[in-house]
Amino acid sequence: MTIAAPVEHTGRPPLTTEELAARVARDIPPGSYVNLGIGQPTRIAEHLPADAGIVLHTENGMLGMGPAAVGDEVDPDLTNAGKVPVTELPGASYFHHADSFAMMRGGHLDVCVLGAFQVSHHGDLANWHTGDPDAVPAVGGAMDLAVGARRVLVMTRLFTRDGAPKLVPACTYPLTGTGCVSLVYTDHGVFEPGPDGVRVRETYGITVAELRGRLGVDLLD
Repeated sequence: MTIAAPVEHTGRPPLTTEELAARVARDIPPGSYVNLGIGQPTRIAEHLPADAGIVLHTENGMLGMGPAAVGDEVDPDLTNAGKVPVTELPGASYFHHADSFAMMRGGHLDVCVLGAFQVSHHGDLANWHTGDPDAVPAVGGAMDLAVGARRVLVMTRLFTRDGAPKLVPACTYPLTGTGCVSLVYTDHGVFEPGPDGVRVRETYGITVAELRGRLGVDLLD
């Protein structure tokens, strides 16, 4: 099998949050049942084609979530799992929290998109706790999604505010799931973790050679 060389978009800066959300949205297959994690991944809802037949699931009990609500659309009883007011699409349905988690654990979701503190080159995910004694743990449904969704995508910045990479040889934070991440979408590029290293699919505002100098993982040619 021929593996395409990474596409380097060096004539532009790294992706903004909205550009990153749109980039992830392009890779979600039409007709998919999808859960968008709390935080940046919720922005993906704004970039999904209306005619794609993609059904958004929320762990607080909704199928058929639409984009974020604004102005007169805001209903305080209609929110996503992050408490953000949202709209509903025609045919939307509501159900008990336990039923929502049964959907997640039962393998009924095609895709979930989660944030991350760290992703290892094997595809291990750490996204619920940094281990800091002062940090507030936020498990939510992340573990259920990590093992229950058929495909797990991560949307995050590649580096922390201190410049530390989030793509690492091994996670040092408490794990959410092992070997569960299919693709990592970041402001600097799109990465595919695997047993032999990380394959770079695209870069933005940086070259693969420059990434090798900043990341501590093996980037495959």
